[in-house]
Amino acid sequence: MRKVLVQGNFDVLHAGHIRLLKFAKECGDKLIVAVNADKSMVARSRVSEELRLEVVRSLECVDEAHITTSTPEEEVERFKPQIVVKGKEFESRSNPELAVLNRYGGKLIFGSGEFESNSDHFFRRSKKPVPGMDFTEARGFANRHSIVADDLHDLFGAMKSLRVLVIGEVIVDEYVQGTAVGLSQEDPTIVITPNRKDTFLGGAAITAGHIKALGADHVILASVLGEDQTADYARSQITDYKVEPLFFTDQSRPTPLKTRYRASNKTLLRVNQVRQHKISQELQAQIYKSIESQLNKIDLLVFSDFNYGLLPQPLVEKIAAACQHRGIKLVADSQTSSQVGDIARYCNMDLLTPTEREVRVSLNNPDDGLVILAQKLTEVSQPKNLVITLAEEGILIHKPNHTFDDWENDRLPALNTNAVDPAGAGDCFLAASSLALVAGANIWQACYLGSLAAACQVASLGNTPLSCQVLEQAVKDSFS
Repeated sequence: MRKVLVQGNFDVLHAGHIRLLKFAKECGDKLIVAVNADKSMVARSRVSEELRLEVVRSLECVDEAHITTSTPEEEVERFKPQIVVKGKEFESRSNPELAVLNRYGGKLIFGSGEFESNSDHFFRRSKKPVPGMDFTEARGFANRHSIVADDLHDLFGAMKSLRVLVIGEVIVDEYVQGTAVGLSQEDPTIVITPNRKDTFLGGAAITAGHIKALGADHVILASVLGEDQTADYARSQITDYKVEPLFFTDQSRPTPLKTRYRASNKTLLRVNQVRQHKISQELQAQIYKSIESQLNKIDLLVFSDFNYGLLPQPLVEKIAAACQHRGIKLVADSQTSSQVGDIARYCNMDLLTPTEREVRVSLNNPDDGLVILAQKLTEVSQPKNLVITLAEEGILIHKPNHTFDDWENDRLPALNTNAVDPAGAGDCFLAASSLALVAGANIWQACYLGSLAAACQVASLGNTPLSCQVLEQAVKDSFS
């Protein structure tokens, strides 16, 4: 492991510091930052050493940071880094640590910090909901359906005993952050300079991650991967999420990888490396046999279908029938985006959560209003509860009666008016609302929790599991 050491005051952390530390991190594997103690500084600092250390630790590129009263030479002697990084302005000055580095073959590198990007990207994502939450409509919804905070907090306790199996495609999402340089003279194309790449688990994997992070006792993820480095990343990450993998290998397809190129908080281009052919009947049989052996251990099964061939209709019907025979709750989401899905093929589910476009594509109905769409989908697939997600407009909840000849409708607007990245909202809503339903919530309570979870999720870039603590705090805030 190549250790990199940076030492400094970091009196008021600014973009130059961030660029230098980002550069230092790229020079090795582990970045250690020594923050000079108050008594070691020549000029009195405007910020205490504790606060300066806290801010440095908040940077994602920093692996380790500490307060020091040592000289640069003593710090190098202590950690013996392969590389020490200093600002370009030190290149023409005396650098006493160089003698120590030379004794064991270390290097001193001067970084100019000359790259541009939004420095906000380099801070660790907050675990607290960010400003932008608007609970005005949520309170009205809660009043209409007699939702109180104590009942919702009780649900969190009930969630802790739930066992869940999620089946669907694992997708790895890459975000390449860059600076827009200008328009190419050779092609009518925007040129960007990449500054940073972030990688996240998506698809069914993040749904499983959300469910585990929100408090479920045990979560199993069933999926198909290729034989590639993307699969290696998925296996490693899903273990970090404390989700049990039930993975199968299909040599005929890569592990789905989606790359977004972004600049100035906007996505410029998406590149999808996927295959959409159906898995073989032999592989379907293997998957069904493995899932059937788990059914006596679970309370909920979630179909997280991204329509890349993992869930052919015969497999869906066999799994659903086996679950219904055992009284296991069933939830389904079937994505239509650049690929085409059919949410209506998921019949007799306890909850369906399609987008408006997914309903219209499934019914081949571009004309009818939302309520009529909901009624028609309910007639076809007969779910116990239907929630149509409407992006920044929120959700429409359609609850039919047991004979499907009457229903209740209500809507809940999106609760975060300051969304940074809406990509994971649907996955998070599905996870939270499904858990709540199985924990004993009615559909109104489940959708309230799901909407709060989605609002928290879109507050940061990338799709990472939402913790139970963040959602509980959002519940508390929504009633205060």
